[in-house]
Amino acid sequence: MAVECTHLDQVQVLQTDKDYCEECVKTGDSWVHLRMCLICGHVGCCDSSPNRHASKHYHASSHPLVRSLEPGESWVWCYADDVVAGEIEE
Repeated sequence: MAVECTHLDQVQVLQTDKDYCEECVKTGDSWVHLRMCLICGHVGCCDSSPNRHASKHYHASSHPLVRSLEPGESWVWCYADDVVAGEIEE
């Protein structure tokens, strides 16, 4: 049975002008890819990055939904349900 995301009704922020990981900039670290929290707009680095700030933001805030900020990508990930939850229509 396929798992579906039950958190899409929490989406509040769809766009950002940030093109950097907020925490990595503060510590002088680098990142691989960026993810944006769809609840509060926090931008953090992906799980392929050394610091995994997007996942850390989820664990600290319980905000389950992020979108990719990579060019050409529009997918949404739900940490709580561990599933691709859909795509952002732009």
